Amino acid sequence: MSTEKLQAIVRGLRREASHVLSVELCPVNFEDHFPSFEPGSHIDLILEEGLVRSYSLCNDSAENDRYVLGVLKEKNSRGGSAFIHERLRVGQELTISVPRNNFPLVVGEHESVFVAGGIGVTPILSMLRSLSRQKKPATLYYCARSKPEAAFLDDISQLASSTLKVNYHFDDEQGCAPSLKKLMSGHSKDSHFYCCGPLPMLDAFEAACSELGLLNLHIERFSAPVTRGELAASEFVVELRKSGLMVNVRKDQSILDAVIDAGCMPDHSCREGLCGACETRIIEGEADHRDSILTSKEQAENKSMMICVSRSKSQMLVLDL
Repeated sequence: MSTEKLQAIVRGLRREASHVLSVELCPVNFEDHFPSFEPGSHIDLILEEGLVRSYSLCNDSAENDRYVLGVLKEKNSRGGSAFIHERLRVGQELTISVPRNNFPLVVGEHESVFVAGGIGVTPILSMLRSLSRQKKPATLYYCARSKPEAAFLDDISQLASSTLKVNYHFDDEQGCAPSLKKLMSGHSKDSHFYCCGPLPMLDAFEAACSELGLLNLHIERFSAPVTRGELAASEFVVELRKSGLMVNVRKDQSILDAVIDAGCMPDHSCREGLCGACETRIIEGEADHRDSILTSKEQAENKSMMICVSRSKSQMLVLDL
């Protein structure tokens, strides 16, 4: 829930695939170090006119002198990826957030199995670097529509070893999408399974894990489930305990927008319940959780909520804002 911001300078831009650009950031003062991060973490980039976008870190978490991101140029960009691909330049300064991690790596004696779909390889690449350095057993299934669209292939091939097994699936070569159930069926149920990619892949991954009885699954979403907007909404009141404000939240309004309109400016980024920037502690009341970050157990504990998408089941909600 940190609101700390950092100043960074773009040290390098490199084409990693047909529509993927890597961005290397370092502290403005080259003698400084960035805060440490864990594999699976992401940061926010604050771009022009307050535009904020979250991107996963793909470099080794042992490095503290730089952050490296992989950015896909989206066909229907809302401004973030288009700005980075078309206007960002080496030497440009950016304001960024400290790293946050909603997709942590669980390290142990078990095997780690990864399914990466397209740009979903970015947080997984950081995990692979860490596991490779520790010589921990891992298997990667890297899936993309075609080889030219697959980023960081050279980096991944250099990591491949006796402890890290790498498998590729390119749809245009295979003539079909991968069967995730078939891919994962050969692994022990004690393994930890990770997936990051487009929504259809995540749905197929969850279905395959369920059919195979795999319980140790971890997911990172880059876009929100399409069903969230279909949930009914009602009006309620939010008390901002620190600010001393009472805020009415309309049916067609998020808590985030309501508190901003009231003059409070909480940290936020994706507005889809994906990044965790707006996570806020609940003091009183019961949240109607609609995010893609908190586990079912964490949602039931009702200790915090993502105010960009979640609402209230009670008429009054008291937040630590």
